[in-house]
Amino acid sequence: MNNAALIAQFLDTLWSERGLSENTLSAYRTDLEQLVHWLTAQNKPNLTAIERDDLVAYLTARSQRNVSPRSTARLLSSLRRFYGYCRREEMIGEDPTRLIAAPKLGRPLPDTLSEDQVELLLHAPDTDTDLGLRDRAMLELLYATGLRVSELIGLREDQVNLRQGVLRVTGKGQKERLVPLGEVAMDWLQRYLKTVRPVLLAGTLENALFVTHRKSGMTRQAFWYLIKRYASQVGIRAHLSPHTLRHAFATHLINHGADLRAVQMLLGHSSISTTQIYTHVAKARLKALHAAHHPRG
Repeated sequence: MNNAALIAQFLDTLWSERGLSENTLSAYRTDLEQLVHWLTAQNKPNLTAIERDDLVAYLTARSQRNVSPRSTARLLSSLRRFYGYCRREEMIGEDPTRLIAAPKLGRPLPDTLSEDQVELLLHAPDTDTDLGLRDRAMLELLYATGLRVSELIGLREDQVNLRQGVLRVTGKGQKERLVPLGEVAMDWLQRYLKTVRPVLLAGTLENALFVTHRKSGMTRQAFWYLIKRYASQVGIRAHLSPHTLRHAFATHLINHGADLRAVQMLLGHSSISTTQIYTHVAKARLKALHAAHHPRG
């Protein structure tokens, strides 16, 4: 089996067994195709003929290009899953990643915003316009629920229950969870559904909850552009990521005394250890406030 066919078969298996997102599958594909490119330059083009020393040489070559340890660790995780699959399917006799140690990483704190900064961002859209009201509804919903951006733009109208005030969200691994909306977000969402969405669609049938003037669903890239534009508009200079409001949602809940297990359920984390990072964010913010404002700080 050639490399392209093997990679495609591996990705199909991941999708059918684990229901991974398109973004995750695309990352696996890129990792493996880059390895194939490097191996071809070394006159070793077959993925299943690779040995441990070849992988070590590849990782070393990457590190010499100042690739971050986190990127290397993520790549090694991809390769371990791939060669674990090859070993299980008896395409190789020994897993070449078995004795390769991952680089040690410090756990970075996620980028987040203060409550005042979130308020500025939420009020940035001009709600006297159709698109501005839609954007306000999206930002309010994102901050009120802690959804991933991919979950937000993937929402369908039938996943919203305004009577009960909840969303039925399909997250990673196709796992469903119910997330409460909150009164403010629900109010903006009702206004969008009643006055803006019908105007944008102009009679066109579309399942996506949030739509554009092109009468189709909002994309992840377009919404990320909107967040950056609104942040710049209100003078927010902090580093932003597509998950910034998700991180703010979790951090602010914990700052106000929310139970860690409840936050885990709301975020859709499979492990409590993933959620625990937000306790560190809260502690780091408290230390910074103390240092800035206490006379003995």
